[in-house]
Amino acid sequence: MSITIQTFQPFLLEAWQSRYEQTVRYNLADSGVQPVTIRELLTPAQIEHLLDLPIHYPEVNGTQALRSLIAARYPGATASHVLVTVGAAEANQIICQALLQPGDQVVVMEPGYRQVWGLAHNLGCEVRSFALDPQNGWRPDLAALERAVSSNTRLIALVNPNNPTGAILTPDEMARIATIAQRSGAWLLADEVYIGSERLSIAETPSFWGMAERVIIVGSMSKAYGLSGLRLGWAVADPALVEELWRRHEYATIATSAPSMLLAEAALQPATRTTLIERQRQLIRSGAAQIEAWAARYPELVSVVPPQATALAFVRYHAPLPSIEVAELIRQQGDVLVAPGACFGIESHLRITHGLGVAYVAEALERIATVLRSIMV
Repeated sequence: MSITIQTFQPFLLEAWQSRYEQTVRYNLADSGVQPVTIRELLTPAQIEHLLDLPIHYPEVNGTQALRSLIAARYPGATASHVLVTVGAAEANQIICQALLQPGDQVVVMEPGYRQVWGLAHNLGCEVRSFALDPQNGWRPDLAALERAVSSNTRLIALVNPNNPTGAILTPDEMARIATIAQRSGAWLLADEVYIGSERLSIAETPSFWGMAERVIIVGSMSKAYGLSGLRLGWAVADPALVEELWRRHEYATIATSAPSMLLAEAALQPATRTTLIERQRQLIRSGAAQIEAWAARYPELVSVVPPQATALAFVRYHAPLPSIEVAELIRQQGDVLVAPGACFGIESHLRITHGLGVAYVAEALERIATVLRSIMV
C-alpha cells in the first residue's frame, strides 16, 4: 500500500529561531523587546490575586473582562467581536482554516511575516504578493496589489506596522488597500501586533477595523507590551465569524491559560497599558539609535532604512551571499542569532532586534560586523 503525503511548507523563520535561539550567547532574531517581569507588571494586591487564582479551565473564548478590554481598542466593537487565542499565531491559523479552501487565491505583503503565506500554501491556495519598496522607504506598491487581486482572491493579508521593515502604512495607503479589498469581495486580514511600537510619534497607528466590511484584526500582548511569554493574542471580527473561529479554537487549543488571561487583564488596564507602551518605546528608540550609529560606522558592510516602528531593523548587508548562509556564519562565528531575509521573502537582508539592553545589543552588533568584514574580503 502506498501513502501519499502532501508537501508541507515549514514555517522557516520559526524553525530557524526555535532550533538555535537557546544555543547562542546573543539572540537578536526575536521580534519583541526586553520582557517585563511579573513583579514589574503587578501591584502587591494583584500578585496576591494571582496566587489565589484556581488553576482551572477558564472561559474558552476568553474572559468577559479581557474581551471587553480588547474590544475597547476598536471603535464599535464589543466583547462578542473578540476571540482570545494562544498568541497571534493561533489566531492567524484558525482564520486561514475558517476562510480558505484549496484553489483560493491569497495575496500577501512582502517582505512580511510569512505565517499566512505558509498556511495558505499548506491549504492548497495560490499565493501572490505585493511588494514594499526599499528604494522608497519600504512604501507599498499598491498598483502591484491591484494587479494581484482578482475575482478569485479570498484573502489579502498584511502586517501593519510591518514585520520585518518597521514601515507604517499611511492613512491614504490604508484607505486604498481597504477599497481594493472591498471592491474584490476579499477578506482583509490585518495583523496589527506592532501597534503601540511607533518610534517617531506618540500617536498610535490607526487600525483597519471598520475600514471595509470584511476586515479581521489580529493582535497580541507580545510586541508592544513586552509580554511575549503570556502567549496571548486575539482576533477581532464580525460575531458570526468569531463563532466560526471559536469552533476551530476548541480543536486547536481549547483555551488560553487562565494565568495568562489574568495577567493580560492587568496589562490592559489604561494606566498600566500606558506605562508598558512607554517602556517599550524607550527601548526601541534607544535601540534604533544604536543600529543607525552602527550602520553609519560600517557603511561598507551594511545599510538600513530607519524603521518607523517595532524593535526591528531590516538591515541590508553588502556581501554577495544568500541570507541564510550569512546568518549561519554569524551564528557559528559570532555566537549571534539574526533572522535571514529569505524567511521574509527577500534576499540580502537580515532582521535584527534591538529593543534589548544597550550593552547586550552593542556587543552583538560588533560581532556581526566582524563576521561581515571577514566575508567581504
